[in-house]
Amino acid sequence: MQAAPATSATVVQVTGVVKEFGTLRVLDGVSLDVARGQTVAIIGRSGSGKSTLLRCIAGLETIQAGKIEVCGHEVGRPGKAARAQLRHDVGMVFQGYNLFPHLTVERNITLALTLVKKQPRDAAQTKAAEVLRLVGLTDKISSYPEQLSGGQQQRVAIARSLALSPQVMLFDEVTSALDPELTAEVLAVMEDLATRGMTMITVTHEMGFARKVANQVVFMHRGKIWESGATSELFARPQTAEFKQFISSEL
Repeated sequence: MQAAPATSATVVQVTGVVKEFGTLRVLDGVSLDVARGQTVAIIGRSGSGKSTLLRCIAGLETIQAGKIEVCGHEVGRPGKAARAQLRHDVGMVFQGYNLFPHLTVERNITLALTLVKKQPRDAAQTKAAEVLRLVGLTDKISSYPEQLSGGQQQRVAIARSLALSPQVMLFDEVTSALDPELTAEVLAVMEDLATRGMTMITVTHEMGFARKVANQVVFMHRGKIWESGATSELFARPQTAEFKQFISSEL
């Protein structure tokens, strides 16, 4: 089953995407539209192509066929300007926090603002304070990563992406390495972003979060979008045996 048709507010459009690693076809004709302000949860078993799809949207993987557009710009266009545009449009948070251990929380956030976006140091510091308020870590602005819990480090990673003012946020299993308490604090930040209207695509095993926060759920299986639709309808009336089995095993 394919995703709902695109609207005039579509900000991510994936059309017939094929991704191969050697002889292994990881994405097999994937099509997906994401509207502005929408939260899409991508679910499925390990190896179904979920994270690879996110990496393709972020321009971290080269596709063999199809097309991806983000905010009207085609992903994968050659040239420095095209890469800069994609970095401006898309923020991505990974499983690993990827913070610089020798820099404070503030400097981890302001580094890209001052070096890449060429913002003055005081403007970057103001932005860092703003995004740290969003993730509830104002009091940690002068701390170093080793002084933070895993959940706090992940929230700093989210703040660092938000500081660049992306149009779309991608989250790749950002709670997979966290215990339940720390998972809850990170998911609370993501839920708040959703209520603020941030366009988000998240790969997750957190079914409770997907059911509560996502407008649309995408179930991937064998490199394809097997089922896709409004969250409440999809979980209430699964159409395929594969999705029914997945739901029963996860819930």
